[in-house]
Amino acid sequence: MSVVLVINSGSSSLKYSLMDMDRELPLGEGLIERIGQDAGDITHTVRRLSDGSAAPTVLDEKHRGSRAIADHDEAFRVMLEQFDEHGPDLGDNPPLAVGHRVVHGGARFFAPTLIDDLVEINIEDLSELAPLHNPGAVAGIRAGRRAFADVPHVAVFDTAFHQTLPPAAYTYAIDRTVAERHRVRRYGFHGTSHKFVSEQAAIFLDRPLEGLRQIVLHLGNGVSMTAIDGGRSVETSMGMTPLEGLVMGTRSGDMDPAVLIHLARRAGMSADDLDTLLNKRSGLLGLAGRSDMRDILAGVDAGEDAATLAFDVYIHRLRAYVGAYIAQLGGVDVISFTAGVGENAARVRAETLATFAFLGLQIDQGLNEQRRPGIRRISTAESTVEVLVVPTNEELEIARQALSLA
Repeated sequence: MSVVLVINSGSSSLKYSLMDMDRELPLGEGLIERIGQDAGDITHTVRRLSDGSAAPTVLDEKHRGSRAIADHDEAFRVMLEQFDEHGPDLGDNPPLAVGHRVVHGGARFFAPTLIDDLVEINIEDLSELAPLHNPGAVAGIRAGRRAFADVPHVAVFDTAFHQTLPPAAYTYAIDRTVAERHRVRRYGFHGTSHKFVSEQAAIFLDRPLEGLRQIVLHLGNGVSMTAIDGGRSVETSMGMTPLEGLVMGTRSGDMDPAVLIHLARRAGMSADDLDTLLNKRSGLLGLAGRSDMRDILAGVDAGEDAATLAFDVYIHRLRAYVGAYIAQLGGVDVISFTAGVGENAARVRAETLATFAFLGLQIDQGLNEQRRPGIRRISTAESTVEVLVVPTNEELEIARQALSLA
């Protein structure tokens, strides 16, 4: 059995998944939270496969606990304890590789990369561009390399898929010297998800990836959109950081940068104040006091003005980007929705594409309202554009890329 351990390490969390790559299913997975605090939360799930078929029934066996976890090294020890106590046994399922999710690879990393000391230093250096994400990844990499010293470790970057962006798409119109000195450009994020979804869409449609013009909408608490031409990212909504672009759960997305100057001058807000405002107190939360789309939709149904406005702003921005990306691609063959909102909120999907009937795009209302697992088509047979719901699986994509270098 080919097994890969996938690690997604945050500043105070460690998410892990042990992937059976022969069947591309998780054998076990878990989440360790509140690292460095008085009491850490531990959730470990064993995936019991009911038979040996290619598509077995999966029976989750969950285990929960709580204890103080000082740092990421201790978090790795806790993870190993969970596997030892509850399974699956790592002795019977030794990982061939460890794949690490890294949010920011800057312009240096454009593919999955074997981690050595120099790569680790480079990822740490890029923390300047992703101070909320890369330090946690580095801590996880260091702890992982100590815990699994004889196994290749592979960094898989959220930004890597977007390294194919043309200069016209990634360049900001500011002083070139300033931009180059401080590495200011569009990098894009959620690339692992966009890559996975676009490839799954091509397989589902039984059409060559190289011949498809696709738009992928990754709609979760973080929201991004990518235009993909022949399997290559050519435009994406997130920028130098994950803040730019669409309206998100707590992030503002696009706005006039002069607003920040105005707030600094008139409201006396510091750089840290503005950072907190835009990343943690904006988006749906800022508009309606709630960041979860389910709560927003419930508020719309209840006739709440704030929730209705938040939903309208969210949809307005999505439509604007879809239209712009169709223009950049010179047409579109496939539009795919993914992530928590994209996969589950039928109203969001329908409203986002409601104004594109003039292109011959038609949503089948019945198919769109259905709730069932797996990839599915929600456009009509007559639609000129294929519209799909494609469940994302970033852990599987990371495992695939890690295994390719093992």
